[in-house]
Order: sequence, then structure tokens, then C-alpha cells
Amino acid sequence: MSGKILIVDTVATNRIVLKVNLLASRHEVRPCASLKEAKTALKGALPNLIICDTANDEAAAFDFFRAIKGNPKTAHIPIIATGQFDSPQTRVAALCAGADNLLTKPISDAVLQARIRSLLRARDADSELRLRDDTKRALGFAEARAAFVPAGEIAIVTARTDPEQMACAELVSGNGRSCARFHPEELFARFNVRPAPDLFVIDATREQDAALGMGPAQIFRLVSELRSRSDTRHAALLVRCPDGANDVAAMVLDLGANDVVPARADGAELAHRFDTLLHRKHQQDRLRDTVRSGLQAAVTDPLTGLFNRRYALPHLKRMGDRATDTGRDFAVMVLDIDHFKAINDAYGHGVGDEVLTEVSNRLRNNLRAIDMIARIGGEEFLIAMPDTSAAKARDAAKRLCTLIHERPFQSKSTSKAIPVTVSIGVALGQSDANATEATTTIMSRADAALFDAKTAGRNTVSMSAA
Repeated sequence: MSGKILIVDTVATNRIVLKVNLLASRHEVRPCASLKEAKTALKGALPNLIICDTANDEAAAFDFFRAIKGNPKTAHIPIIATGQFDSPQTRVAALCAGADNLLTKPISDAVLQARIRSLLRARDADSELRLRDDTKRALGFAEARAAFVPAGEIAIVTARTDPEQMACAELVSGNGRSCARFHPEELFARFNVRPAPDLFVIDATREQDAALGMGPAQIFRLVSELRSRSDTRHAALLVRCPDGANDVAAMVLDLGANDVVPARADGAELAHRFDTLLHRKHQQDRLRDTVRSGLQAAVTDPLTGLFNRRYALPHLKRMGDRATDTGRDFAVMVLDIDHFKAINDAYGHGVGDEVLTEVSNRLRNNLRAIDMIARIGGEEFLIAMPDTSAAKARDAAKRLCTLIHERPFQSKSTSKAIPVTVSIGVALGQSDANATEATTTIMSRADAALFDAKTAGRNTVSMSAA
């Protein structure tokens, strides 16, 4: 995952080395030699992430962090602070000032790259949720009342029972939070009969001690499984690693951990990280609830459960706005069920409704969570895919065609297998285009491409030439 990264470091050698490493990972990089230069850069196109060295002037760097997080236009930009951080107080001060993560020099490139990927994933997911929240407000729905944020439930996953580990459990239980300790081997069996916690803390600080800790393979399996299960995938996940275990830290971040802290992190730092992760988790829960409840009645197609045209067109415009801001293209598909009138005539409208519902389910189950699907006409669907190239859009459209026609539809009212196919027109929204195109020209181009697909014989994909 590539992004636009702003580097702030007064040492030219550090900037050059960091820039070379990030360019090799296909990031766009803008180096700045001072905080003043960085502030000027932020007045233009905003970066996706900031890496700022604090060694030269910690106080000024922390003020810079606070200014970024205090500005609504830049508050969403993740910050990685680099430096020595030779005291627990300095580490906590950096986090409280607004740093999302800390990297102690000398910096491990593997950990840095994993941190960047993790923060960019989280930022993109949060941006998509906020985009949908903005769409709700644009449609005229009242702002949801701020809900009470519970203290949160935390699970410590550890094989240890030594005093150091029990002290960590006492820390976690502070501020009204509830805490439960789970042995790694019994973790998932407990959630079959109770809701999953809000935050998992996997203790890997004794990975070299077979009697007290977990090996890397077991840690990786736990993180992977927590992220893959439907009941725990939205929980926050923090891993405590031994000091210097860079390979383990990088891997767990890539597997989906929200944060990694070294064993030397003291109680104040852990408490701050717990609070931050819980706050972010509850905020994302609220945004998901807003999408589910605030929009459902007015912007959902009652038959298929998909969004309808009223939701789709404003959302598409905002997707165009975001493409302009991020510099990433997006794709729009218009999909039509072939010979749908013949299905209604042969089997009845009840069977036609079943076909519409099954087509909707197949589309929904085979697209990304960030893709928007809407039913915009009788048998016509709209799919909008952010951050998507022409090649990826074409591949996705062909895959959807195959998913529909390869398995005939079974109706509840007839024993006959009903063959169904779809035609798809695809148009690409350019990141440098006027955002208004998202709801006018791009829809016209996708419709024209759909007509070409129909003319070509149906059950096919056509790309817009523009």
C-alpha cells in the first residue's frame, strides 16, 4: 500500500536514507529540513502520513504534533515520531502530544515499513467510514447523539502467571475497565458463550522462555485468527514484544495488530495506548452503527438490502472528491441482468424477485467492504470501487460475470435451475477530474459501456474508452 509521506528531519543524511527506503516501497515522499518547512508543506496537498524526528527539539516537535491534531483538516493524518525516547516520561509526552507511534533510533526498516502499512490501512478504513457518515449528513439526516462510551473490556492473552504479568493485569483493570486473563489455548472457546472483548493484549514479552511465554509461530497464529473471526475482527489488538524483536513486531503489524509496544514500556505508556485504542474502537463502532441505523430506512432498497439511488449518487460524488484529495483513481460499474423480463414472463415476478435478491447477495459477498453497491433500477445495479485502477476494475467485473453465470439460480417455487447472466459497463474516475464528474459524466460513460456490452452479446464486460 503506497501513500504520500511527509518526512521532517533536520539531518540531511537521515532524510536521504529514509527517502530512498520509502521510494523503494513506492511511496511518494516529500522531505522537509525543518518544522517551519513542514508547516508550509501542510498548507498545500495533505500527506497520508508524517514521519517526524524529535531529536533536535522535542518541545517544538510536540507543539507541531498538537497543532496537527488540533486542526480538523489535519487531525486524521497519522504521525510516527522518531528519536531516542530514553525515558518513559518522554515516550508518554510524545504520545500525549499526538504521535500515533514511536520508533527509537536506530530505526528498523522492517518495523518502519510495517508501521506505515498498518497506519495507512487504519486511515483508509476510517476515511471510508467517515465518508459514509458525511453522506448521511449530506442527505439531511440529523446528527446522531453522542453515545456513552463504555470503559471497555480487555483480555490479556498470556501463558504467564508471574508477578510482573499480574501487575499488568491490575493496570489494565484501572479506570473502570474490566479485565480477564486467557491462556492462549483456551482463548477462543470462551467467546462461544460470551461477547468478545473490546481490546486484546497479547503478551509476547517472554517469547524465549518456553515455560512462561509464547513462540513467534503461536503469536502469529493468534493475531491471524483474531483478525479473521467475525466476532473479533473489529476488536483492538495490541502486542507486547521483547525489546529488539523487530521481526516479530513487523510481522504482527502486517497480520493486523493495531499496535506493538516494547517490553520496556511502563505503566503510563501502556495506559495511554489502551485508552487510545479503546477510544478509536468505540468511535469506529459508532460510525458503523450510524451507517446501519441512520441510513437504513431511507436509503436502502427493501428487496435486496442494498443501497438505493438516493444514497448512491451523493456517495459517488464524495468518492470523486476523495479521489481528487488522495490522487487515487476510482472505478464505477453499471451492471444489468440480461433478459430479466423473460425471467419474469416465464416464472413470475416472485421468482424475478428471488433472482434479484440472489444476484445482490453474490455481488455483496464477492466485493471489498469499502466498495459501494446499490440497486438503481429494476434490474440495474451500481458498483463504486475506490482506489481502483482500470486493470483491477476490469478483472473484478469479469469475476462478477463468472460468479453469476457459472451457477444457475434455484427458486423456492420451482424445481428448475434458472440460468442468469449479467452485462457490465465499467468507467474509470480520474483523480484529477472535476468531482462533479462523479455523478454526471462518469455515469454516462458507464451506461454507454453497458450498452456496448449488451450489443456485444451480453454476459460480458465493456470498458469505457474515455
